Amino acid sequence: MAETLVLIPGLACTGRLFDAQIAALSGSRNVVVADHTQDDSVPAIAARLLKDAPERFALAGLSMGGYVAMEVMRQAPERVERLALLDTSARPDTPEASRDREQLIVLAQAGRFEEIHAKLWPRLVHPDHRNDRALQATVFGMLRDTGAEAYARQQHAIMNRADSRPLLSGIEIPTLVLVGEGDAITPPEIAREMADMIEWASLAIVPRAGHLSSLEQPERVAHAMRMWLEEG
Repeated sequence: MAETLVLIPGLACTGRLFDAQIAALSGSRNVVVADHTQDDSVPAIAARLLKDAPERFALAGLSMGGYVAMEVMRQAPERVERLALLDTSARPDTPEASRDREQLIVLAQAGRFEEIHAKLWPRLVHPDHRNDRALQATVFGMLRDTGAEAYARQQHAIMNRADSRPLLSGIEIPTLVLVGEGDAITPPEIAREMADMIEWASLAIVPRAGHLSSLEQPERVAHAMRMWLEEG
């Protein structure tokens, strides 16, 4: 039976976040996208994923997806064959970040998605991509598709996530830690911190990519993930 790869998108993102990687990797394995929209806590999202996933699988998450992936490792590490943490952090939310999230929830509940997008866009991508209209349309489309209720649930889950740093030293499976070199939200030093804590981790820093590396440099990210999946 082909190995299954479970992908977890980031905040206000859908499976479109991984379109290029799904196309590149699905030939030799089953690729599924986890549902991270129904629950308002990271443990509940992880539990839903585990209920729907096969007994053993490879797991990759970007940003919020990484928070969920680490929670999966907390709940059922024996079921994960290999792990990829993309543009994410093992640290808990800061009080400042939580206050910003509360303000964004208010905008979402008022239907003001354009304002949310305008606030976040400059920090989401590498400076070289800020004028990329097609990329911007994709990101805004995912935000609209997520919707206000799911967006609020996701933000509450992120605000209350655990500190996963104590978990990392116990991870003993092939692990990819990947980050865009221009990621302003979870910068390379955060990725290095995680990679240093995981014994079998490899670190990939993607040039000309920000926080949405899988969209900004799809071929490079797909190549890094293929190497990770084929690692012995």
